[in-house]
Amino acid sequence: MYNDPEDLTARARIRDAAMAQFGEHGFERATIRAIAEQAGVSPGLVRHHFGSKQGLRDACDDHLVKLVRRLNADVRGADLAKLETNPVAASRAAMKPYQRYVGRALAEGAAAKLFDEMVKLSEEWQTDADRARSERSDVPPRVRAAIGTAMALSVAVLHEHLTRVLGVELDSPEGDLLLARALLDIYSHPIMSVEDAAAARAAIDRVSTPHRVQEARDE
Repeated sequence: MYNDPEDLTARARIRDAAMAQFGEHGFERATIRAIAEQAGVSPGLVRHHFGSKQGLRDACDDHLVKLVRRLNADVRGADLAKLETNPVAASRAAMKPYQRYVGRALAEGAAAKLFDEMVKLSEEWQTDADRARSERSDVPPRVRAAIGTAMALSVAVLHEHLTRVLGVELDSPEGDLLLARALLDIYSHPIMSVEDAAAARAAIDRVSTPHRVQEARDE
């Protein structure tokens, strides 16, 4: 189990309290005083470490970026044939304390550092996967990574809806297993065949051509 020495400090307690307050009340309604009270420190110490509420949010995002990098490295370096734990469950367990913060921040249009880092890491996976593809993609890896990241992060935003529809608490061991198996099935069994996808792309190109011609004329 990885432990960050910083997580034992008052600074880390303040950061975690900020994430809890931001997640519960939103950035605008959360206060330095409430964050300090939850962390068991004075408001002055909060300002000493972070300067402002925005400085606090930047520190929260920096912490999550660091965590996501570590989780990604753990999966990258793992031998799938020798796994002893569910990697989806392990990642979700590490992110669980911050789930409400992430969902709220994304809904507020914040957490850009986290989103951009996840896109960067996903782009690396996409680029590696492209080397094994039988057909070349006409969509850049970064575009696919950005959309895939948005879809992955929607689990945090839609947590309550998923729990309701699936009929199992998403944070429970049963929920983690169900999510892991569903993701594996989705990624390993595309809904469309290669032929159907090619036909759909051709149709998209065909119907979009008049718009491109008109745009060229307007220029």
